[in-house]
Amino acid sequence: MKIKTLSRIFAGALTVLAVSGALAQSKPTELKVGITTFLSGPASVFGVPGMAAADLYIEQLNAAGGINGVKIVPTYIDEGVGADKLLSEYRRVVQETGTKVMLSAVSSGNCNIIAPVAEDLKVLNILWDCGTEKVLEEKRYRYVTRTQANATIEMLSTVLYLLKTKPDIKTIAVMNQDYAWGRDSWELFRNALLALKPDVKIVAELFPKFGATDYSTEISRLQALRPDVILSTSWGGDLDTFVRQASQRGLMKSSLLVLPLAESSLERLGTALPDGVIVGARGDHYFLHPQYKDEPKLKNFTKKFQEKTGAYPIYPVFHMVQALDGLVAGYQKAIKINKGQWPSTEQVADAMRGLEFRGLTGVVKIREDGQGLEDQLLGVTRKVAGYNFPVLEKIMIYPADLISTPVGQKSPEWVKTIKPELINNPRFKQLN
Repeated sequence: MKIKTLSRIFAGALTVLAVSGALAQSKPTELKVGITTFLSGPASVFGVPGMAAADLYIEQLNAAGGINGVKIVPTYIDEGVGADKLLSEYRRVVQETGTKVMLSAVSSGNCNIIAPVAEDLKVLNILWDCGTEKVLEEKRYRYVTRTQANATIEMLSTVLYLLKTKPDIKTIAVMNQDYAWGRDSWELFRNALLALKPDVKIVAELFPKFGATDYSTEISRLQALRPDVILSTSWGGDLDTFVRQASQRGLMKSSLLVLPLAESSLERLGTALPDGVIVGARGDHYFLHPQYKDEPKLKNFTKKFQEKTGAYPIYPVFHMVQALDGLVAGYQKAIKINKGQWPSTEQVADAMRGLEFRGLTGVVKIREDGQGLEDQLLGVTRKVAGYNFPVLEKIMIYPADLISTPVGQKSPEWVKTIKPELINNPRFKQLN
Protein backbone atom coordinates (compact mmCIF):
# COMPACT_ATOMS: atom_id res chain seq x y z
CA MET A 1 0.00 0.00 0.00
CA LYS A 2 2.78 2.34 0.95
CA ILE A 3 4.62 1.46 -2.25
CA LYS A 4 1.49 2.25 -4.31
CA THR A 5 1.04 5.54 -2.46
CA LEU A 6 4.66 6.49 -3.06
CA SER A 7 4.28 5.55 -6.71
CA ARG A 8 1.24 7.80 -7.05
CA ILE A 9 3.06 10.68 -5.37
CA PHE A 10 6.09 10.18 -7.58
CA ALA A 11 3.93 9.97 -10.69
CA GLY A 12 2.09 13.12 -9.64
CA ALA A 13 5.35 14.93 -9.09
CA LEU A 14 6.56 13.91 -12.53
CA THR A 15 3.31 15.20 -14.03
CA VAL A 16 3.73 18.56 -12.29
CA LEU A 17 7.31 18.79 -13.48
CA ALA A 18 6.28 17.86 -17.02
CA VAL A 19 3.51 20.48 -17.04
CA SER A 20 5.86 23.10 -15.59
CA GLY A 21 8.46 22.23 -18.20
CA ALA A 22 5.89 22.47 -20.98
CA LEU A 23 4.81 25.90 -19.75
CA ALA A 24 8.40 27.05 -19.57
CA GLN A 25 9.06 25.83 -23.11
CA SER A 26 5.86 27.29 -24.57
CA LYS A 27 7.52 30.67 -24.95
CA PRO A 28 8.99 30.71 -28.48
CA THR A 29 12.46 31.86 -29.39
CA GLU A 30 10.95 34.08 -32.08
CA LEU A 31 7.55 35.27 -33.28
CA LYS A 32 7.08 34.82 -37.02
CA VAL A 33 4.91 37.53 -38.56
CA GLY A 34 3.76 37.48 -42.17
CA ILE A 35 3.15 40.88 -43.79
CA THR A 36 1.39 41.43 -47.12
CA THR A 37 1.93 44.67 -48.98
CA PHE A 38 2.33 45.85 -52.57
CA LEU A 39 5.96 45.37 -53.59
CA SER A 40 5.31 45.55 -57.34
CA GLY A 41 2.99 47.41 -59.69
CA PRO A 42 1.60 50.96 -59.41
CA ALA A 43 0.53 50.42 -55.78
CA SER A 44 4.14 49.75 -54.74
CA VAL A 45 4.64 53.50 -54.20
CA PHE A 46 2.32 52.89 -51.29
CA GLY A 47 3.34 49.39 -50.24
CA VAL A 48 7.14 49.68 -50.28
CA PRO A 49 7.16 52.53 -47.72
CA GLY A 50 4.95 50.31 -45.56
CA MET A 51 7.58 47.56 -45.69
CA ALA A 52 10.33 50.06 -44.87
CA ALA A 53 8.33 51.18 -41.84
CA ALA A 54 7.94 47.57 -40.68
CA ASP A 55 11.67 46.92 -41.03
CA LEU A 56 12.50 50.06 -39.06
CA TYR A 57 9.98 49.35 -36.31
CA ILE A 58 10.91 45.68 -35.94
CA GLU A 59 14.62 46.48 -35.86
CA GLN A 60 14.05 48.96 -33.01
CA LEU A 61 11.68 46.62 -31.16
CA ASN A 62 14.06 43.65 -31.37
CA ALA A 63 17.00 45.79 -30.24
CA ALA A 64 14.97 46.64 -27.14
CA GLY A 65 14.27 42.96 -26.40
CA GLY A 66 11.26 42.25 -28.58
CA ILE A 67 7.92 41.28 -27.02
CA ASN A 68 8.65 39.97 -23.53
CA GLY A 69 12.01 38.74 -24.76
CA VAL A 70 10.68 37.28 -28.02
CA LYS A 71 11.95 38.87 -31.23
CA ILE A 72 9.78 39.37 -34.31
CA VAL A 73 10.89 37.77 -37.58
CA PRO A 74 8.96 39.16 -40.59
CA THR A 75 8.13 37.48 -43.90
CA TYR A 76 6.89 39.74 -46.69
CA ILE A 77 4.34 38.73 -49.33
CA ASP A 78 3.72 40.80 -52.46
CA GLU A 79 0.08 41.77 -52.97
CA GLY A 80 0.95 42.88 -56.48
CA VAL A 81 0.93 39.28 -57.74
CA GLY A 82 -2.87 39.14 -57.77
CA ALA A 83 -5.50 37.71 -55.44
CA ASP A 84 -5.10 34.01 -56.33
CA LYS A 85 -1.32 33.92 -55.93
CA LEU A 86 -1.54 36.08 -52.81
CA LEU A 87 -3.97 33.67 -51.18
CA SER A 88 -1.79 30.69 -52.12
CA GLU A 89 1.31 32.34 -50.64
CA TYR A 90 -0.62 33.40 -47.55
CA ARG A 91 -1.62 29.78 -46.91
CA ARG A 92 1.91 28.54 -47.55
CA VAL A 93 3.48 30.96 -45.06
CA VAL A 94 0.97 30.04 -42.35
CA GLN A 95 0.90 26.28 -42.90
CA GLU A 96 4.52 25.54 -43.82
CA THR A 97 6.46 27.98 -41.60
CA GLY A 98 4.33 27.91 -38.47
CA THR A 99 3.52 31.61 -38.66
CA LYS A 100 0.84 32.54 -36.10
CA VAL A 101 0.41 36.24 -36.90
CA MET A 102 -0.35 37.90 -40.25
CA LEU A 103 -0.62 41.59 -41.09
CA SER A 104 -2.81 41.61 -44.18
CA ALA A 105 -3.81 43.41 -46.30
CA VAL A 106 -3.63 46.75 -48.19
CA SER A 107 -6.28 46.13 -50.83
CA SER A 108 -9.90 46.03 -49.70
CA GLY A 109 -10.54 43.23 -52.17
CA ASN A 110 -7.71 41.21 -50.64
CA CYS A 111 -8.97 41.80 -47.10
CA ASN A 112 -12.38 40.47 -48.06
CA ILE A 113 -10.94 37.19 -49.34
CA ILE A 114 -8.25 36.76 -46.66
CA ALA A 115 -10.39 37.31 -43.56
CA PRO A 116 -12.38 34.04 -43.78
CA VAL A 117 -9.21 32.12 -44.67
CA ALA A 118 -7.43 33.49 -41.59
CA GLU A 119 -10.39 32.41 -39.48
CA ASP A 120 -10.25 28.89 -40.92
CA LEU A 121 -6.49 28.68 -40.34
CA LYS A 122 -6.87 30.09 -36.80
CA VAL A 123 -4.13 32.63 -37.39
CA LEU A 124 -4.28 36.11 -35.86
CA ASN A 125 -4.80 38.48 -38.81
CA ILE A 126 -4.51 42.23 -38.39
CA LEU A 127 -6.09 44.17 -41.26
CA TRP A 128 -3.32 46.74 -41.31
CA ASP A 129 -4.47 49.10 -44.04
CA CYS A 130 -7.56 48.14 -46.06
CA GLY A 131 -10.57 50.40 -45.66
CA THR A 132 -13.62 48.36 -46.62
CA GLU A 133 -16.21 48.48 -43.87
CA LYS A 134 -17.92 45.33 -45.14
CA VAL A 135 -15.24 42.89 -44.00
CA LEU A 136 -16.09 43.32 -40.30
CA GLU A 137 -19.75 44.30 -40.67
CA GLU A 138 -20.98 41.36 -42.71
CA LYS A 139 -19.37 38.63 -40.58
CA ARG A 140 -18.01 38.29 -37.04
CA TYR A 141 -14.51 36.92 -36.59
CA ARG A 142 -12.43 35.84 -33.64
CA TYR A 143 -9.00 35.90 -35.27
CA VAL A 144 -9.42 38.96 -37.51
CA THR A 145 -9.14 42.53 -36.26
CA ARG A 146 -8.28 45.97 -37.62
CA THR A 147 -5.95 48.54 -36.07
CA GLN A 148 -7.20 51.55 -37.99
CA ALA A 149 -10.46 53.11 -39.14
CA ASN A 150 -12.64 51.97 -42.00
CA ALA A 151 -14.12 53.71 -45.02
CA THR A 152 -17.20 54.93 -43.16
CA ILE A 153 -15.26 57.14 -40.77
CA GLU A 154 -12.97 58.31 -43.56
CA MET A 155 -15.73 59.17 -46.02
CA LEU A 156 -18.08 60.76 -43.49
CA SER A 157 -15.35 63.05 -42.14
CA THR A 158 -14.53 64.06 -45.73
CA VAL A 159 -18.17 64.93 -46.44
CA LEU A 160 -18.33 66.97 -43.21
CA TYR A 161 -15.15 68.86 -44.09
CA LEU A 162 -16.37 69.53 -47.64
CA LEU A 163 -19.72 70.92 -46.47
CA LYS A 164 -18.05 72.99 -43.76
CA THR A 165 -15.64 74.62 -46.21
CA LYS A 166 -17.88 74.68 -49.32
CA PRO A 167 -21.49 74.74 -48.11
CA ASP A 168 -22.81 76.01 -51.46
CA ILE A 169 -21.86 72.90 -53.47
CA LYS A 170 -24.47 72.11 -56.14
CA THR A 171 -22.88 69.45 -58.38
CA ILE A 172 -20.41 66.61 -57.86
CA ALA A 173 -18.73 63.91 -59.94
CA VAL A 174 -16.74 60.88 -58.82
CA MET A 175 -13.75 59.22 -60.49
CA ASN A 176 -12.81 56.06 -58.53
CA GLN A 177 -10.97 52.80 -59.14
CA ASP A 178 -13.26 50.01 -60.26
CA TYR A 179 -12.96 47.51 -57.43
CA ALA A 180 -14.23 46.99 -53.87
CA TRP A 181 -12.69 50.12 -52.35
CA GLY A 182 -13.68 52.47 -55.16
CA ARG A 183 -17.29 51.26 -55.22
CA ASP A 184 -17.79 50.94 -51.47
CA SER A 185 -16.20 54.28 -50.56
CA TRP A 186 -18.35 56.08 -53.13
CA GLU A 187 -21.53 54.45 -51.80
CA LEU A 188 -20.69 55.70 -48.30
CA PHE A 189 -19.70 59.19 -49.47
CA ARG A 190 -22.80 59.54 -51.67
CA ASN A 191 -25.20 58.36 -48.97
CA ALA A 192 -23.67 60.68 -46.37
CA LEU A 193 -23.59 63.66 -48.72
CA LEU A 194 -27.23 63.26 -49.74
CA ALA A 195 -28.29 62.82 -46.11
CA LEU A 196 -26.66 66.14 -45.21
CA LYS A 197 -27.35 68.05 -48.44
CA PRO A 198 -30.03 66.28 -50.49
CA ASP A 199 -30.15 68.94 -53.22
CA VAL A 200 -26.64 68.11 -54.50
CA LYS A 201 -26.75 66.75 -58.06
CA ILE A 202 -24.46 63.86 -59.04
CA VAL A 203 -23.46 64.54 -62.64
CA ALA A 204 -21.05 61.64 -63.32
CA GLU A 205 -19.91 58.35 -61.79
CA LEU A 206 -16.70 57.18 -63.46
CA PHE A 207 -14.90 53.94 -62.57
CA PRO A 208 -11.78 53.28 -64.63
CA LYS A 209 -10.05 49.95 -64.02
CA PHE A 210 -7.54 49.50 -61.20
CA GLY A 211 -4.05 50.24 -62.52
CA ALA A 212 -5.24 52.40 -65.43
CA THR A 213 -2.56 54.53 -67.10
CA ASP A 214 -4.65 56.84 -69.28
CA TYR A 215 -7.46 59.01 -67.89
CA SER A 216 -7.95 61.25 -70.92
CA THR A 217 -11.52 60.05 -71.53
CA GLU A 218 -12.56 60.66 -67.93
CA ILE A 219 -10.82 64.05 -67.79
CA SER A 220 -12.48 65.21 -71.03
CA ARG A 221 -15.90 64.30 -69.69
CA LEU A 222 -15.26 66.05 -66.38
CA GLN A 223 -14.09 69.18 -68.17
CA ALA A 224 -17.26 69.19 -70.24
CA LEU A 225 -19.49 68.75 -67.17
CA ARG A 226 -17.59 71.28 -64.98
CA PRO A 227 -18.93 69.97 -61.64
CA ASP A 228 -18.35 72.07 -58.53
CA VAL A 229 -16.54 69.13 -56.93
CA ILE A 230 -14.68 66.10 -58.24
CA LEU A 231 -14.20 63.32 -55.70
CA SER A 232 -11.60 60.61 -56.10
CA THR A 233 -10.83 58.04 -53.42
CA SER A 234 -8.14 56.51 -55.65
CA TRP A 235 -4.71 55.92 -54.14
CA GLY A 236 -1.12 54.98 -54.94
CA GLY A 237 0.11 55.11 -58.52
CA ASP A 238 -3.43 55.39 -59.91
CA LEU A 239 -4.08 58.61 -58.01
CA ASP A 240 -0.67 60.02 -58.94
CA THR A 241 -1.27 59.36 -62.63
CA PHE A 242 -4.77 60.86 -62.60
CA VAL A 243 -3.66 64.03 -60.79
CA ARG A 244 -0.68 64.59 -63.11
CA GLN A 245 -2.82 64.17 -66.22
CA ALA A 246 -5.58 66.33 -64.74
CA SER A 247 -3.04 69.04 -63.90
CA GLN A 248 -1.64 69.03 -67.43
CA ARG A 249 -5.16 69.42 -68.83
CA GLY A 250 -6.14 72.18 -66.36
CA LEU A 251 -9.00 70.21 -64.79
CA MET A 252 -8.51 71.73 -61.34
CA LYS A 253 -9.13 75.25 -62.69
CA SER A 254 -12.85 74.55 -63.11
CA SER A 255 -13.57 72.11 -60.25
CA LEU A 256 -12.56 71.59 -56.63
CA LEU A 257 -10.69 68.33 -56.16
CA VAL A 258 -11.51 66.26 -53.04
CA LEU A 259 -8.97 63.49 -52.41
CA PRO A 260 -9.54 61.60 -49.12
CA LEU A 261 -6.41 59.46 -49.61
CA ALA A 262 -4.02 62.00 -51.10
CA GLU A 263 -1.86 62.55 -48.02
CA SER A 264 0.10 59.55 -49.27
CA SER A 265 0.74 61.27 -52.63
CA LEU A 266 1.67 64.83 -51.61
CA GLU A 267 5.44 64.44 -51.77
CA ARG A 268 5.39 62.38 -54.98
CA LEU A 269 3.05 64.80 -56.79
CA GLY A 270 4.94 67.95 -55.85
CA THR A 271 3.76 70.98 -57.85
CA ALA A 272 1.19 68.96 -59.84
CA LEU A 273 -1.25 69.48 -56.97
CA PRO A 274 -2.46 73.09 -56.69
CA ASP A 275 -3.39 75.00 -53.55
CA GLY A 276 -6.86 74.49 -52.12
CA VAL A 277 -7.35 70.75 -52.77
CA ILE A 278 -9.13 68.93 -49.92
CA VAL A 279 -6.94 66.08 -48.71
CA GLY A 280 -7.53 63.34 -46.15
CA ALA A 281 -5.04 61.23 -44.22
CA ARG A 282 -7.03 58.04 -43.48
CA GLY A 283 -6.81 58.64 -39.76
CA ASP A 284 -4.91 61.47 -38.08
CA HIS A 285 -1.73 60.42 -39.88
CA TYR A 286 0.42 63.35 -40.90
CA PHE A 287 4.09 64.00 -40.22
CA LEU A 288 3.25 67.68 -39.63
CA HIS A 289 0.31 66.93 -37.33
CA PRO A 290 0.02 70.18 -35.30
CA GLN A 291 -0.57 68.28 -32.07
CA TYR A 292 2.12 65.59 -32.37
CA LYS A 293 4.83 66.81 -34.77
CA ASP A 294 7.12 67.90 -31.92
CA GLU A 295 6.53 64.86 -29.71
CA PRO A 296 9.64 62.63 -29.54
CA LYS A 297 7.89 59.49 -30.80
CA LEU A 298 6.70 61.01 -34.09
CA LYS A 299 9.62 63.41 -34.51
CA ASN A 300 12.27 60.71 -34.02
CA PHE A 301 10.50 58.20 -36.23
CA THR A 302 10.12 60.79 -39.01
CA LYS A 303 13.85 61.53 -38.85
CA LYS A 304 14.85 57.86 -38.93
CA PHE A 305 12.39 57.07 -41.72
CA GLN A 306 13.78 59.93 -43.81
CA GLU A 307 17.31 58.68 -43.23
CA LYS A 308 16.28 55.19 -44.33
CA THR A 309 14.15 56.06 -47.36
CA GLY A 310 14.83 59.69 -48.31
CA ALA A 311 11.13 60.50 -47.97
CA TYR A 312 8.67 61.66 -45.32
CA PRO A 313 6.38 59.03 -43.75
CA ILE A 314 2.93 58.74 -45.36
CA TYR A 315 -0.25 57.22 -43.98
CA PRO A 316 0.53 53.57 -44.95
CA VAL A 317 3.70 54.02 -42.91
CA PHE A 318 1.62 55.21 -39.97
CA HIS A 319 -0.80 52.30 -40.46
CA MET A 320 2.04 49.76 -40.48
CA VAL A 321 3.53 51.16 -37.28
CA GLN A 322 0.06 51.30 -35.77
CA ALA A 323 -0.56 47.63 -36.60
CA LEU A 324 2.73 46.63 -34.98
CA ASP A 325 2.07 48.85 -31.95
CA GLY A 326 -1.34 47.18 -31.66
CA LEU A 327 0.19 43.72 -31.98
CA VAL A 328 2.71 44.44 -29.22
CA ALA A 329 -0.01 45.91 -27.00
CA GLY A 330 -2.22 42.88 -27.65
CA TYR A 331 0.52 40.46 -26.66
CA GLN A 332 1.37 42.47 -23.56
CA LYS A 333 -2.27 42.50 -22.50
CA ALA A 334 -2.61 38.75 -23.12
CA ILE A 335 0.61 38.00 -21.21
CA LYS A 336 -0.69 39.98 -18.25
CA ILE A 337 -4.02 38.16 -18.34
CA ASN A 338 -2.10 34.88 -18.61
CA LYS A 339 -0.14 35.71 -15.44
CA GLY A 340 3.16 36.28 -17.20
CA GLN A 341 3.05 33.16 -19.40
CA TRP A 342 3.37 33.37 -23.18
CA PRO A 343 -0.20 33.42 -24.57
CA SER A 344 -1.84 31.29 -27.22
CA THR A 345 -3.01 32.77 -30.51
CA GLU A 346 -6.57 32.61 -29.20
CA GLN A 347 -5.65 34.54 -26.05
CA VAL A 348 -4.01 37.29 -28.10
CA ALA A 349 -6.94 37.44 -30.52
CA ASP A 350 -9.33 37.84 -27.60
CA ALA A 351 -7.06 40.45 -25.96
CA MET A 352 -7.21 42.62 -29.08
CA ARG A 353 -10.88 43.35 -28.36
CA GLY A 354 -11.21 46.35 -26.08
CA LEU A 355 -7.56 47.27 -26.60
CA GLU A 356 -6.42 50.90 -26.43
CA PHE A 357 -2.95 51.95 -27.58
CA ARG A 358 -1.00 54.79 -29.14
CA GLY A 359 0.44 54.74 -32.61
CA LEU A 360 2.63 57.57 -33.91
CA THR A 361 -0.26 60.02 -33.46
CA GLY A 362 -3.54 59.58 -31.56
CA VAL A 363 -5.06 56.82 -29.46
CA VAL A 364 -6.59 53.83 -31.23
CA LYS A 365 -9.42 51.82 -29.70
CA ILE A 366 -10.51 48.40 -30.93
CA ARG A 367 -14.18 47.54 -30.42
CA GLU A 368 -15.71 44.19 -29.59
CA ASP A 369 -16.35 43.58 -33.30
CA GLY A 370 -12.64 43.97 -34.05
CA GLN A 371 -13.02 47.39 -35.71
CA GLY A 372 -10.40 50.00 -34.90
CA LEU A 373 -11.47 53.57 -34.14
CA GLU A 374 -9.21 56.53 -34.78
CA ASP A 375 -9.74 60.26 -35.23
CA GLN A 376 -9.66 61.70 -38.75
CA LEU A 377 -7.51 64.55 -40.09
CA LEU A 378 -8.36 66.63 -43.15
CA GLY A 379 -6.96 69.84 -44.58
CA VAL A 380 -6.37 71.77 -47.78
CA THR A 381 -3.16 71.96 -49.76
CA ARG A 382 -0.89 74.95 -49.70
CA LYS A 383 2.63 75.55 -51.01
CA VAL A 384 4.99 76.96 -48.37
CA ALA A 385 8.69 77.67 -48.09
CA GLY A 386 10.81 74.74 -46.97
CA TYR A 387 8.94 71.99 -48.86
CA ASN A 388 8.91 71.21 -52.58
CA PHE A 389 5.41 69.77 -52.29
CA PRO A 390 2.14 71.06 -50.79
CA VAL A 391 1.52 70.78 -47.06
CA LEU A 392 -1.83 70.87 -45.31
CA GLU A 393 -3.42 73.89 -43.67
CA LYS A 394 -6.85 74.51 -42.12
CA ILE A 395 -6.50 71.10 -40.52
CA MET A 396 -9.61 69.73 -38.83
CA ILE A 397 -9.76 66.75 -36.49
CA TYR A 398 -12.93 64.63 -36.39
CA PRO A 399 -13.29 62.43 -33.26
CA ALA A 400 -13.95 58.80 -34.15
CA ASP A 401 -16.76 58.29 -31.64
CA LEU A 402 -18.94 60.89 -33.40
CA ILE A 403 -18.64 59.44 -36.90
CA SER A 404 -18.49 55.66 -36.41
CA THR A 405 -21.22 53.20 -37.31
CA PRO A 406 -22.57 51.55 -34.13
CA VAL A 407 -21.70 47.89 -33.62
CA GLY A 408 -24.20 45.64 -35.36
CA GLN A 409 -25.36 48.20 -37.94
CA LYS A 410 -24.46 48.43 -41.64
CA SER A 411 -22.62 51.58 -42.66
CA PRO A 412 -24.30 52.33 -46.03
CA GLU A 413 -27.66 52.52 -44.25
CA TRP A 414 -26.44 54.15 -41.04
CA VAL A 415 -24.88 57.15 -42.81
CA LYS A 416 -28.28 57.90 -44.32
CA THR A 417 -29.56 58.71 -40.82
CA ILE A 418 -27.05 61.45 -39.92
CA LYS A 419 -28.37 64.99 -39.53
CA PRO A 420 -27.06 68.34 -40.88
CA GLU A 421 -26.43 69.53 -37.31
CA LEU A 422 -23.40 67.24 -37.28
CA ILE A 423 -21.53 69.56 -39.67
CA ASN A 424 -21.03 72.20 -36.97
CA ASN A 425 -20.50 69.95 -33.97
CA PRO A 426 -18.26 71.89 -31.52
CA ARG A 427 -16.01 68.85 -31.01
CA PHE A 428 -14.75 69.16 -34.59
CA LYS A 429 -11.67 71.32 -34.08
CA GLN A 430 -9.44 73.26 -36.46
CA LEU A 431 -5.80 72.99 -35.38
CA ASN A 432 -4.04 75.46 -37.71
